[in-house]
Amino acid sequence: MRFDICSQDRIGITQEILKVFTGQNWNLITVEMHQHHTFVQLDHQVNLADLVKGLQGIEGIIEVVEVDLLPGERRAQHLDAVLSKLQDPILDIDSTGKILLANSAATTLLGRAKDELQGLSLTDFIDCPLQSLLSEYSTSIDISCAGQSFLAQITPFFSYNGERKSVSGAVILLQSLRRLGQQISAVNHSGSESSQSLIGSSIATQKLLAITQRFSNLDMPVLIQGETGTGKELIAHILHDSGMRAGAPFMAINCAAVPENLLESELFGYAPGAFSSASKSGKPGLFELADGGSIMLDEIGEMSAYLQAKLLRFLQDFSFRRIGGAKEITVNVRIISATHRDLQSMMEKKIFREDLYYRLNVLNLQVPPLRQRRADIPALTRHFITRAAEQTRRQAPQISAAALDKLMAHHWPGNIRELQNALFRAVAMSDGDMLEHQHLCTELAPADNSVSMPMAQTIESIESIESIENWRTALESFEKQLLNSLYPLYPSSRKLAQRLQVSHNTIALKLKKHAIGIDS
Repeated sequence: MRFDICSQDRIGITQEILKVFTGQNWNLITVEMHQHHTFVQLDHQVNLADLVKGLQGIEGIIEVVEVDLLPGERRAQHLDAVLSKLQDPILDIDSTGKILLANSAATTLLGRAKDELQGLSLTDFIDCPLQSLLSEYSTSIDISCAGQSFLAQITPFFSYNGERKSVSGAVILLQSLRRLGQQISAVNHSGSESSQSLIGSSIATQKLLAITQRFSNLDMPVLIQGETGTGKELIAHILHDSGMRAGAPFMAINCAAVPENLLESELFGYAPGAFSSASKSGKPGLFELADGGSIMLDEIGEMSAYLQAKLLRFLQDFSFRRIGGAKEITVNVRIISATHRDLQSMMEKKIFREDLYYRLNVLNLQVPPLRQRRADIPALTRHFITRAAEQTRRQAPQISAAALDKLMAHHWPGNIRELQNALFRAVAMSDGDMLEHQHLCTELAPADNSVSMPMAQTIESIESIESIENWRTALESFEKQLLNSLYPLYPSSRKLAQRLQVSHNTIALKLKKHAIGIDS
């Protein structure tokens, strides 16, 4: 039974209360003392009436009530509720390594009940010595616990004997590398990449999106090929976010931007003390952090022969060793690689391994350049103008027909990235409500094969040839593509008719025929 004895703040009153318990031969289990309150837990044989009767002779007793929990028990209950909500295992140990406290995640990990864990040595469950856990400084180390890899965040506790300070224990938070990878992925990736992120209505774009959506449900390696600036990383994000690994980590690294020795440690990680400048606690690689998710190896064609061989070995059974480590680590990741280079030509020249190529090229995505999907340029133009206006904190301008014709006629060797940069410069350097052709940089000269080609003639001029059935369907297809491209820029039948120099009735009938929204 638990009781709250409310009393005056008088010296010696607690001793008088305890003397009554001794005189009555009551078994005192727990006592907590607070100002004006003495909380006690007595043997269940003592009831409230007995306690009130026993204390009635003590001066200063105001009230005696029965309570369900002592203050310390209530605090422990609240703390346990908080800790149980944390997804990461938390363990509290003393200076000998014995477990004092464990949250629900820790009991699940170790497969023991909370009462069973108390008093057991943590070293029975982990692969590192006790001294590593009882550092005088807060630190992080990689450990293996119950067969799983974790990053252990260690916070020491101290006891003091005069001026002497010693470590009396530590609180250890075990963060799984997979959850760490998810957090890093969430910081680097907004998760907004979806089918709607691939802007464009051209046949080539819609075909690319359809194949990407199909491949997203096939848990196999994908090789994405395309020129620089075509959006290969966006395609990789869509593959991941639309597939069965959505929500798991997505890691990406540019193989051309990292030196060979650093790229190896970035991918595979390193063990503690693997080399002179290595962290004392070691470092997990991207393959470990991406466990359960996907990893994108951008510019795979720039990878050295040594790393190609090591990557090939990894792809055989998805196991590896950290640099300087002896432990074999197995992960479950989907490999998405990308390149702008001709890997087949590189294979013939013995620059790229043939066996690695066929490991990576299980599924293949070819991202067409912008010049082969010119019908996407108007939609991309609107999108980039809006984004540029937001970044420059101004009202988004319109684009004139002459400026759009100039964009449609350009060859775009830099593809979508070049278009984005050209429009950002134009928005940043213009002040009016309309972007004219002179606002676009002079570098946007038309390609040789399209100098005199009007905008309407360039739309889907090549990519739709295979789909042509006859003269009539070819004209209807071109007509629909032209109206789809221009209507968002001239969003009324009258404006569009003026742009194309035909009657308003003609445009209204054509828009209705192709189910393209018109104003009343």
